[in-house]
Amino acid sequence: MSLDEIRDRVATAERKAERAPGSVTLIAVSKMQPDARVEAVLEAGHRVFGENRVQEAAGKWPAFRGRFDGIELHIIGPLQTNKARQAMELAQAIHSVDRPKLAATLARLAQETGACPELFIQVNTGEEAQKAGVLPVEADGFVKECRAMDLPVRGLMCIPPVEEEPSLHFALLAKIAERNGLSGLSMGMSGDFESAIALGATHVRVGSAIFGERSSKVS
Repeated sequence: MSLDEIRDRVATAERKAERAPGSVTLIAVSKMQPDARVEAVLEAGHRVFGENRVQEAAGKWPAFRGRFDGIELHIIGPLQTNKARQAMELAQAIHSVDRPKLAATLARLAQETGACPELFIQVNTGEEAQKAGVLPVEADGFVKECRAMDLPVRGLMCIPPVEEEPSLHFALLAKIAERNGLSGLSMGMSGDFESAIALGATHVRVGSAIFGERSSKVS
């Protein structure tokens, strides 16, 4: 599927949900994609990308930024505290703030540097033991904790369990965001982004539908 087709589907979903045109940010998830595929999407005019791993992002995006203006990078995967500084230097947004230790590290670095990317708190809406994110019952308290550190919390992020109806998780995330006065909702991927938009997503993370299946090697 082409980038233009995905853009059209996003725009159609916005209209159906009576959302303003352009109110949803399409994040092209370029993790583990060959440079040639990423370059093709850049050549097509897209500028918002998502990476899971800081190390991969550091090896890919400085060179692209030397050739293309206006690139906006989002870190969407689990973030180790020892990679936090590098993530903050590379990215305009981090979607995986999921624990107090990481929040404290980001706050310290923000004070030290005077800058911080937009932050999304990851909520483990399915309460899955193997998945990162604060539990829904802990989300309100963690939002307050992050705000007390003067962190720029833009919104919330979730990854629904693969075997469950995603719209239930999108609705839960939207409810938590609303009661905490947060406008950002990072939810929805290649298979379910239209449902996410219907339920208020402001950022959708689409990879394989734009780039094709991921490679085990990146070149």
